[in-house]
Amino acid sequence: MEATVAERGQITLPKAVRDALGLTKGTQLTVELEGGRIILRKSVDDAISRARGKFALDGFDSTDAAVKAVRDEQ
Repeated sequence: MEATVAERGQITLPKAVRDALGLTKGTQLTVELEGGRIILRKSVDDAISRARGKFALDGFDSTDAAVKAVRDEQ
C-alpha cells in the first residue's frame, strides 16, 4: 500500500489499515523513527484513559458494594 505526503505534510492512511486497527477520528498515534522508517503505533492506553473515571460509584463504598447492589445481594 502507498500513501502520498500532502502539501502540509499530511498523509491519508489507507482504509484497509484504518479498519484493521480500528482507527477513527481522534485516535492518538505515536510516531517513531527507526533508521529510515517511520513507525506509527496505536496507543492501547488511549482507549483505557478515555474510559477511566467515567464510571462513578455514586453512593457505594467500593466496587464490591456496587456489584452486590446490582445483583440484589445483601
